[in-house]
Amino acid sequence: MALADMGAKALTLLPAETAHQASLAALKAGLGPKLSGKADPVLATSVAGIELAHPVGLAAGYDKNGEAPDALLAAGFAFVELGAVTPRPQAGNPQPRLFRLREDRAVINRMGFNNEGLDALKTRLEARAGKPGVVGINLGANKDSEDRAGDYVTLVKALKGLASFFTVNISSPNTPGLRDMQGAAALNDLLKRVNDARWTEPVFLKVAPDLDEAGIEAIVRAALDNRMSGLIVSNTTLARPDTLKSRHRGEAGGLSGAPLTDMSNTVLRRFRQLAGADLPLIGVGGINSMDSAYARIRSGASALQLYTALVYEGPGLVGRLRDGLAARLKADGYASLADAVGVDA
Repeated sequence: MALADMGAKALTLLPAETAHQASLAALKAGLGPKLSGKADPVLATSVAGIELAHPVGLAAGYDKNGEAPDALLAAGFAFVELGAVTPRPQAGNPQPRLFRLREDRAVINRMGFNNEGLDALKTRLEARAGKPGVVGINLGANKDSEDRAGDYVTLVKALKGLASFFTVNISSPNTPGLRDMQGAAALNDLLKRVNDARWTEPVFLKVAPDLDEAGIEAIVRAALDNRMSGLIVSNTTLARPDTLKSRHRGEAGGLSGAPLTDMSNTVLRRFRQLAGADLPLIGVGGINSMDSAYARIRSGASALQLYTALVYEGPGLVGRLRDGLAARLKADGYASLADAVGVDA
């Protein structure tokens, strides 16, 4: 076991939120893992015009305030998504609000968009301006906002030019009423206002895995009508599968990790079927192994994001997926990752 993975294992002995803060402090101190070597050229891919050396990125939620994006890129991620950020700082929900479901290799969180706010993130991004690496920003709305769509517009206007991409996050289950913005009328209004405010950065929409067929169809129509750069599929789920064993299975919040693997893959495949081949999809949710990563690509994802799996598999998972995906593509006769995207959809 690599030293970095041993360190990650030791962190699991701490309370979940304490471990999160400790790992971020280690990255800021220069003690994070560093992935050596280069990605095989077969993995090079383009997502909404963003050129990636390989498809494995870090999902939003880990580095909410933009404290360590360059250390995370050095750990091997092809791209890093910061946030979620809201216009005004907010404390989030009361603790405890983050629970490991060890037996299920899962996590339940009800963090509630806790972050230092727009000004703090903007200051850090301005300080790293000009540095290489694909760094995106996940955008959220303040819990007590009177105009949530306006919050996303405020963020896009303030941060334009400082990010490789933006993600409009209206699928977190931990801000009451936020998911209502996935409805057709509210969504079209939101996306039109964001489009009017955007500059040149790609803008993705992050969706929930709990959508029914009508909900999926409405989101695809809205994404295409409003020229979204792509979709990120999917956020955490409110579902509680009967297979869950942990004593924390009844906690409120969004469930992530291994129990989400099949659900998220199925929803992503349906988005690919309805949207066609031209709308880029990023797959996230329960990706924790070579099989689940490769299945997500074959279901229609041009890129992938990890988070919960790192708790249980350690940061070495990034390199294992990077190198393993290259071997799997070549073994199946694909000349490029793009050739395998969506073949099962």
